[in-house]
Amino acid sequence: MATEETPLRADDQQLVDGNGYNGDGSERDIYTRFSMAEKRIIVTLVSLAGLLPLFVGGSFVPSIPQIAKDLQASGAVVSLTVSLAVFANATGGLVWSGYASFYGRRPMYLCGMPLTILGSIGSAYSANVIALLFWRFIQAFGCSGGMSIGAAVIGDIYRLEERGTAMGSFFGASLFGLAVAPLAGGTAAEYWSWRGFQVTLGGWCLIQLGLMYWFLPETAHPGTRGIDRLKDESSRKRLVLVNPFKSLGMLKSPILILITVANTFALSTDYVLLVPIAYTVGIQYNIKSETLIGACFLPNGLGNILGAYISGRLSDVLIKKWRAKRNGVWCPEDRLRGVYIGALYLTPLSVSLAGLAMAYLGGSPGLTMTLICLFTNGMGVDMVLTPNGSYIVDLMGAQSAEAMAALTALRSLLLAPLSALIVPSIELLGIVATNVLAALLAIIGYFLFWLTIQYGNQMRAYVDVGYAAIEHS
Repeated sequence: MATEETPLRADDQQLVDGNGYNGDGSERDIYTRFSMAEKRIIVTLVSLAGLLPLFVGGSFVPSIPQIAKDLQASGAVVSLTVSLAVFANATGGLVWSGYASFYGRRPMYLCGMPLTILGSIGSAYSANVIALLFWRFIQAFGCSGGMSIGAAVIGDIYRLEERGTAMGSFFGASLFGLAVAPLAGGTAAEYWSWRGFQVTLGGWCLIQLGLMYWFLPETAHPGTRGIDRLKDESSRKRLVLVNPFKSLGMLKSPILILITVANTFALSTDYVLLVPIAYTVGIQYNIKSETLIGACFLPNGLGNILGAYISGRLSDVLIKKWRAKRNGVWCPEDRLRGVYIGALYLTPLSVSLAGLAMAYLGGSPGLTMTLICLFTNGMGVDMVLTPNGSYIVDLMGAQSAEAMAALTALRSLLLAPLSALIVPSIELLGIVATNVLAALLAIIGYFLFWLTIQYGNQMRAYVDVGYAAIEHS
């Protein structure tokens, strides 16, 4: 059995003839392999795959009371499935991205989807909490590569100056799942059955598996996969064991640590508004229906879509503008110059105003102001996350899937205690103080982005974890 340490070809940077290079040795543009129509299909497919893990996690939360009653367990015990799904997403993302860099993007989608189908059906037919915990882990693990591999696919097929716009479409569609999932899960719990909804998720995954099989090509650049660089044909036929935690070594990079903490602080404002929404918006404005509570997530999702679209295009404009100023010299941190709109203004202001509205403004005016703040916050958060995701793909090139998975794992580790403290903080300090603290975190996050923009070159030189050169981005 081969391992990822199996020796590579001596000329491991050489791409195979007819793919990366012309027959005469001149370099071809690897970004013209797919037509614009094919690229749109690819982006649509990977966006659906990116939406799935967020949907699987978000739709389950409103069903917890019904599940607890059905399985004769406490809500706290059933809530363990949410924590387990977060763990499965973090570890699964590392596994799928590691193998995606070795075997390619397409095989990992085709291997992961059947696990999600199996986990969905198993969850639907669980007779006790132990079985539910097991099948929820399988379900979440199977689709956990959607975000990290999807971002890498965008980097595979779009040039540096086009990547931000495509990444905006990908992130906007994927993060919309965070808003739609609670509405779908709440509606199913109130008017149908949580078990039937899990079967529906399995059916969705089955359809998506078919679409991936028939319409998703391999997008990894020719010659860049680990399997392409193995010495001989016999090595390629053997199963190669990849260390899924090897990508965590990228966290030695101070620049990757800084931007992960920065976008975590921005995302924490989203959590402060959405996690306790049943206790804040629901109680303040006397909304008791699970469906209506779920509908309150929609403005945030619409803001995600608009923010991702705007910031994606803006980041491409900034890359072109600053590159032209330097007479063609590329600096990856130029991608981040537009994050101040979301990190410094939209997210801190929206979360602060929402806290004030929920505390002091009752009735329809208060609810309207809160929903506007939810929309603005969704827009602001995506105006941080989208250029940040594009920046990671620009910076890490062929290793972008592994980098995204490692940083997502770190972000989950940071968000877990933050999200757990939200409700206790509201009970102890009040909603205004809690939201203002979240706003201060977002402002600190912007300062970290500013440091990255100002001193990115020095930080990259301090520790090199395999940053991409311009020709490989």
